[in-house]
Amino acid sequence: MGKIGLIAGAGELPRAFVEGAARKGREVLVVGVEGISEGDLTVPLGRVGKLIKLLKKEGVKELVLLGKFEPRLVYASPRSLDLTGLLLYRRLRRKNPEGVVKTFMEFMQERGFTFIDPTPYLKELLAPKGLVAGPEPPEEVLKDGLTGFKVAKELASLDVGQTVVVKEGAVVAVEAMEGTQETIRRAARLAGEGFSVVKAARRLQDMRVDVPTVGPETLKAVKEGGGRALFLEAEKVFILKPEEVKRMAEAWGVTVWGL
Repeated sequence: MGKIGLIAGAGELPRAFVEGAARKGREVLVVGVEGISEGDLTVPLGRVGKLIKLLKKEGVKELVLLGKFEPRLVYASPRSLDLTGLLLYRRLRRKNPEGVVKTFMEFMQERGFTFIDPTPYLKELLAPKGLVAGPEPPEEVLKDGLTGFKVAKELASLDVGQTVVVKEGAVVAVEAMEGTQETIRRAARLAGEGFSVVKAARRLQDMRVDVPTVGPETLKAVKEGGGRALFLEAEKVFILKPEEVKRMAEAWGVTVWGL
């Protein structure tokens, strides 16, 4: 089998994929994006033609797209695009995360590439069902988690955001372009301590596209804001550095639970 081409955004998920692929005997070519991530090779943001040439030169046919790309990047000036990037940009009908990623995937597939499901190489990062770490949630906290889960599934399916914060049955904050940590901080300012954070995937989640992800920084935001629990959709949310997250949750008394 040939190399897997990993187009890497920011954060730890690309590195975890490389390690998981190595354990299964797969070689990965990491392509970083200048100003966002590092890799074996780097390309400037928007230089799609250069990206395609590099991948073909390296004999790459299978691709994955992992890591964080700020949603606001889609509103950047198209002046930085090369001709191929401009062709892609003109195809964008909606600038929501799923729409952008799927348009990019279709564009690349037309040029001979295939996007593969990364989860076989990241299975140990998927949230399990039930207690992950911390104390068992009391009934009122679990109810908040279930309330938030219903709302989060709808919002994620609408491609608004993946995170909802609930306190005493009331939805305090929902995620949009600001990201998970900022949503949690806003909820803490609005409602004070005692809230629960819920992260969920779309109803028809394509595991190749924008999979919900949490990690130590997420739990830190919950703790600093006075949150009681972090609820995650089981088998649909990645936990980065899971052992570190478990240690933090146990030390801080914050529940991490898979729904």
